[in-house]
This record gives sequence, C-alpha cells and structure tokens, in this order.
Amino acid sequence: MRLSARSRYALFAAVACSTLVLSGCGKDNGSTGSGDVTLGFVNGGDTNFHSCLQKAVEQTAKTENAKVYTSNSHQNAGTELSNIEDMISRNVSALIVQTVNVDSLKGDIAKAKASNIPIYLTSVATSDVNDILGAAVVDLKKVGSLDAGWIGTDAAGKNVKVGIVAGAPGAASDLLVGGFKGALPANAKVVANQPGMFNPAKAQDVAENMIQAHPDLDYAFVANEEMAFAVRKAFDAAGAKDVKIVTANGTDEGLAAVKDGRFSATVANSAMTIGQTAVKNAIGLLDKKKVDKIANIPLLLVTKDNLTKAPQYCPKS
Repeated sequence: MRLSARSRYALFAAVACSTLVLSGCGKDNGSTGSGDVTLGFVNGGDTNFHSCLQKAVEQTAKTENAKVYTSNSHQNAGTELSNIEDMISRNVSALIVQTVNVDSLKGDIAKAKASNIPIYLTSVATSDVNDILGAAVVDLKKVGSLDAGWIGTDAAGKNVKVGIVAGAPGAASDLLVGGFKGALPANAKVVANQPGMFNPAKAQDVAENMIQAHPDLDYAFVANEEMAFAVRKAFDAAGAKDVKIVTANGTDEGLAAVKDGRFSATVANSAMTIGQTAVKNAIGLLDKKKVDKIANIPLLLVTKDNLTKAPQYCPKS
C-alpha cells in the first residue's frame, strides 16, 4: 500500500513516540488537537499579533485534524533555538516558526534539517527557499511603503517632518522601516528614528522624548498598533494632537482608532490569515498537494474611507 507523505510522517511520529515515551513524547503540555499530523509552533513574542497568530494556528490545526505543540520565544533568539530543539525532541511532523530575528533562522533551519524535520515560516522567508518547507509571507517592505505613500499623498508636496518608532532591531521591524523610508517622498524628512522594541511602555518613552526634541513633528510611523496607542498618548499629553500617526496591523482596536481619528491610517495584515495559511499549506505540502510553497498574505491600507474592507485580524475565541 502506498502511503501519503502525511501518513509517512504520522507513522514516523508514532514509531518515535513508542520508543521515546519516557523522554516525554507522550506529554501534552502546550498542545491541542489529536490528528495524525503533529505540528510544532514556535511563536516569537507576546504582542497582540503573536496571540492572534497562535490562536489561528491552534484553531486551524484542530479543523485540519492535526495536533499542535506550542512554545514562545519571547523575542529571545536563544530561547527560539531551544524551542526548536524541544520540538525536534517531540518528533513533530513539521515546525512552524514565527522567528524573533531573521538572523536566527540559519541556526533554526540547520537544527531542523539535521533532524529531517521540515520547517515552515510565517511572516518572512529565506533567500533560498529550498531550505524550507514553505512560508506564509508578509511583504513587510510593502507594509511600510503603503504608510509612506499615505503620508506623501496627505502632505501634498509640502515639506514635512516625520518620526519613526520602530520595533526590535534585526527583526521584521528593519524591513518595515526600510520599506517606509524608501517610499517617502523627498519633501518628507525623517528627523527621528528609534526602536520601541514592540513594547508600548518603551514606545511611550521614545515618543515623549521625540516630541520634546521635535515639537514641530508632522507625522509618525509606528511599527505596530500596540505601540501606536502609547505614542498617541504621549503626543496628546504633550499637546501634539495634530501629529498624524500611521501604523500596521488592522486589529479591531486599531480600526476603531482610524475611525475616530487617533490613527490616520493602518495597514491590515491579518494574523488570522497568516496562521490559517501556515497550517493549511504546511499540511498540504507535507501531503505533496498542489499548494503555494510561498504564499503572500494580502495587505490593505485602511483609512476612514475603506474601513469596512479591512479583513478580520484575530480569530474569535
């Protein structure tokens, strides 16, 4: 009888569990589902994006009859590699990884390949896609460029000053900021660019210092909505209510802020769509089905004019 790739992986996992039961293969901590494919999801952090991404992975795995173990690297590259090793020890059929740092992927992939466990990435892809099972990719440069394009249109040729509150250096934030700066028109000058580390408290501190140093700031680009709310708070407290903020995510709270004017624009990149795509395509690729190895997640610049077109960001509980 010819076994599908999915069945071969399941068979391998079953054999491995029967021989490694004393090493914890049978443990169920951080796992959901009970299917014949086992996925190891290594999440990168603790933001709203990461929470929604994990919820989407878990819910989709359940509908696909797959079991999923989850872990969180809390923005630490060393923890990410340890999580990869832990998932390998569980003999998962495939890894799904939301990396904390694109530079960390080389070590992650080397570990996975040495154990013959395919690795599927979310948000980013490697330059050599032969190293990975696949990826659900967010064009982060395009996210930044869409926000920059809105500023260019709104500024209408006037000379304006722009501040940037980035995320964590070395991660997706670099691509976001690079795309943003590269797409700004010549009349928009970046006068400040500091990391908020995807931490609202840190972002608020950065914004307080930024508006003090540049009280004539016109616009701010903030790498995610959680930080953008903190930046709005800092600007408003300093009497800088006219500074227009553009950001990214498209959460329900973010869309409400666009509607009432706290944010001028946000770029919707649905965490739910990323998680659903990752699980479905990873399983499909394991089964040798005809699915996209590299799937591009749709993006939408959301303003007051098209709020109703924004995709659902997070799965319902």
